[in-house]
Amino acid sequence: MPIAEMKNVVKHYFIGKHVEVPALRNISLTIDEGEFTSIAGPSGSGKTTILNLFGCLDSPNEGTVFVSDKDVSRLSSNQLADVRNTNLGFIFQTFDLIPVLSAFENVEFPLILLGDKNAKERKQRVMKALNDVNIGELAGRRPSEMSGGQQQRVAIARALVKNPKVVLADEPTANLDSVTGEEILKLMKDMNEKTRTTFIFSTHDPMVMDYARRVVRVHDGQVQADERK
Repeated sequence: MPIAEMKNVVKHYFIGKHVEVPALRNISLTIDEGEFTSIAGPSGSGKTTILNLFGCLDSPNEGTVFVSDKDVSRLSSNQLADVRNTNLGFIFQTFDLIPVLSAFENVEFPLILLGDKNAKERKQRVMKALNDVNIGELAGRRPSEMSGGQQQRVAIARALVKNPKVVLADEPTANLDSVTGEEILKLMKDMNEKTRTTFIFSTHDPMVMDYARRVVRVHDGQVQADERK
């Protein structure tokens, strides 16, 4: 069953007022629920734009984008924020943790934004998420007191604490050494298999492609190959 889909999507950006740069050229793509999929391609291929559209961080110039059966193509910024908050989790290559907050507080933050006022229940959910990624003992540490791999685990816990339908990961291994990167990929694949949460990665890392069960290769804003394992 489709969890995210784009149909005949065109997306372009402008440099200055008049120079139009095409990012996606009439692209159609369907992601089914529970997939562990990599959107692969070189810099400038359009893979991050695909992630941004599925993540309701941007809107197409033409075509339609669906997330969890909702046409998000023409929603207002507030409506897009609602979809992001209730349906989506994000993992970034730079971790994007709030430096003045502890690991616990970083993971708790999305629940507070959602209006979860039950402090006891929030604590249980946050600690479960941290324990699921094997860093419960680091709950009180700030990002500066953790390694890159530990910070990425916090970022994964933050993405999953809301029980999102889709997790979008932009180059999740880019700032990690190969051993730590593989540990993170194993962790995410294990969670995908246990919870059926859909994972969509953008990457040019061969290791990420090896772990993915589906690799969609894009080039110059078009799908060049769609490989299922």
